[in-house]
Order: sequence, then C-alpha cells, then structure tokens
Amino acid sequence: MTVRKVLRMGEPLLLTIAEPVTEFNNRELDALIIDMRETMAACDGAGLAAPQIGVPLRVVIFGIDHNPRYPDVEPITETILINPQIEAVGNETDSAWEGCLSVPGMRGLVPRHTHIRYRGMNQKGEEIIRQASHFHARVVQHECDHLDGVLYPQRITDMRHFGFTEELFSENSAGNPSMPCETEK
Repeated sequence: MTVRKVLRMGEPLLLTIAEPVTEFNNRELDALIIDMRETMAACDGAGLAAPQIGVPLRVVIFGIDHNPRYPDVEPITETILINPQIEAVGNETDSAWEGCLSVPGMRGLVPRHTHIRYRGMNQKGEEIIRQASHFHARVVQHECDHLDGVLYPQRITDMRHFGFTEELFSENSAGNPSMPCETEK
C-alpha cells in the first residue's frame, strides 16, 4: 500500500478525540492497517496511531522484535488494537524517556503506569484482552493517548527533562552521556 506522512505536533488533528471504529473486517480498515504497518516500519517505530497519519479513528498498531533503536527491550508481538480501553493494574508508576514520530528529534521523561490491562478488538472484530508491564505497557499507553488527543509532552511533569535528543544525550551534555531506553512511535 503506502507509507503515509506522519503528522507533527501543531497539527490540530493530533489534539482531537478519535472516533470509534464501527465496521470491522472490510477493505477500508484492512488498507488503513497495511498503511499503518508500512509507515511504522519505514520510521523504525514501536507503534503508530491512526490519527498520526491523518485518520481520526481509534486504531493503533504496536510491536517490536529486533529493532536497532530498541536493543534492550523485550519483544512485543505486533498487535492491531481497535477501540482500546486501558486500566491500571495497581498503583505503581515509573518514568522513562519517550519520543514520538509526531514530535521528531525530541525526548521527554514521562511517568506511566507500570502494569496495565488492555482490551479492544482486532481488525476482524475479535476481542483482545491482555496484561502488559514495563516497556510494553508504556507503548500501549503512549499510542492510546494519541486517540484522545494527548501527546507525550503533555504528560511530562518536569520540563527540565524535555528537549532535543542530541542535546539531552550528547557526550558533551550535562545529562546522561548515553541514550537510555526510550519509546518512540
């Protein structure tokens, strides 16, 4: 199909709430998912939400196997998640560096729930229910935020931990000289 242009922060569509998918297992939805998969792969992302490519529907894709940008994270099975719902499992949170294809070249330290349960549908309309922890949970929360018009900088609690990747993690910066595990969609 097509690698789509990823919308960047400042585009009004990224700040709107996406509409639920009401019809499954059809050509339009299948074509959207193929485009999302190809766009995510072309950008070396760990996930992508439909609004990021200009489609205001509640559809996300995520997954990671062997990606040089994420050498130290556990693999996540590729998942198409439609009309997702997330609930925290416990109160534990952690903060980790995130980036986003819609906020290119920047990173921020973002707090998220460490353990979640998520549910939704696949492209055939079959129910998915899973639990996730750590990086997997972070990716799901990040992507689902896009469906509610939230970009990760809105979740940063200390703006001193937000900036351009090169400045934050260069050998000459006052910060950590090595790139920490990050989440970039």
